[in-house]
Amino acid sequence: MRTKFLKSSAAVIAAFAIAGTAYAGSVSLNGSTTVLPVMQQVSEAFMQQHKDITVTISGTGSGNGIKALRDSMTDVAMSSRDLKAKEVADFEKHGIKPVRITVALDAIIPVVSPKNSVTKLTLEQVRDIYAGTIRNWKEVGGADSPIVVVGRDSSSGTFECWQELVMGKTRVSPRALLQSSNGGVVQAVTSNANAIGYIGVGYLDKQVKGVEVNGVKPSAETAKDRSWPISRDLYLFTAKAPEGDVKTLIDYTLSAEGQAFVQKSGFVPLTK
Repeated sequence: MRTKFLKSSAAVIAAFAIAGTAYAGSVSLNGSTTVLPVMQQVSEAFMQQHKDITVTISGTGSGNGIKALRDSMTDVAMSSRDLKAKEVADFEKHGIKPVRITVALDAIIPVVSPKNSVTKLTLEQVRDIYAGTIRNWKEVGGADSPIVVVGRDSSSGTFECWQELVMGKTRVSPRALLQSSNGGVVQAVTSNANAIGYIGVGYLDKQVKGVEVNGVKPSAETAKDRSWPISRDLYLFTAKAPEGDVKTLIDYTLSAEGQAFVQKSGFVPLTK
């Protein structure tokens, strides 16, 4: 099998193809950049076992994936949040009864540059930083430097979860630098020692430093035992009960073999 990765400035697109093979079926996935790396690995292994099925994946954000599912532009929507009430109503208006499948657990991690001396924050301090109430690192035990807030754009499921789990009814400061993906946040924080951002635990690496929140260290383990205060489920949505090639792929994702890729991607599998 030969794997091809196609990228554009508007979206991260992973298209997997098997050279010289006639396909009997195909499955398209669109949506969350958080769920994207999991499903890339799952899909590649899946196609090695099902050479008559091709899987195409587009990482455009949870909201865009859900819209694509509504418009019959994708078979599966990847999402790092649940459906909003207005999305449920929109699906009903179009005669669609979406099905939600939980495929992994995740933790949203506040991250700073390794050069930043701050290692711990309370959830209230994180909220105040993003609200713009706290603007200097010295206010939370760091250096006398202005805080550069990095967030996600409103089409992101990670943004929606951050708003719900951290901000509540408080709005994120308009000073925040918005990024379209987890990778964009990592790059923004890496390039600025005074920046703070937030990413899915699967994107946590040595480029950035995860910050403890309320005395809890960020990890897959604390996400699984729910002690991490900013955790969530990751989903796949279909427009109806999965069937055919779509069901075959989803069943594989939920199998022990598929869940091993969830763990390999840095997320928390549903199975031991």
